[in-house]
Amino acid sequence: MRFMIMVKATEKTEAGILPEDALIIAMTTYHEELAKAGVLLDANGLQPSAKGWRVRYEGGRRTVIDGPFAETKELVAGYTLIQVRSREEAIEWARRFPAPMGEYESGEIEVRQLFELDEFGPRESIERFRALQAARRV
Repeated sequence: MRFMIMVKATEKTEAGILPEDALIIAMTTYHEELAKAGVLLDANGLQPSAKGWRVRYEGGRRTVIDGPFAETKELVAGYTLIQVRSREEAIEWARRFPAPMGEYESGEIEVRQLFELDEFGPRESIERFRALQAARRV
């Protein structure tokens, strides 16, 4: 089972303020523990939404909308992708996640399970996706 731990953005992350060294140390230690346990797939921080864009799909058209985006609480500032045996194991790792903005700052993470291709049942489009993933691993 794969889960994505998402660090929710704040006004500081959206302003591009980089984390203090103590937080980087805590995050590095946590991610080292994930790697030692063999559950870490990927992790990274994201640039502020001012450097990004959205694509809106409506009425058969695509419209590019440049950032920044107003609702900071709905934005993601970073993520950690893990693969574990159960939801309970994912919860335990999430509980150990360092306070994402620093120990005494308000912050929030959100954890979501990823879909696995097996959940979609057998069909040609899914087999094409499997082949694409297998080729990427080589």
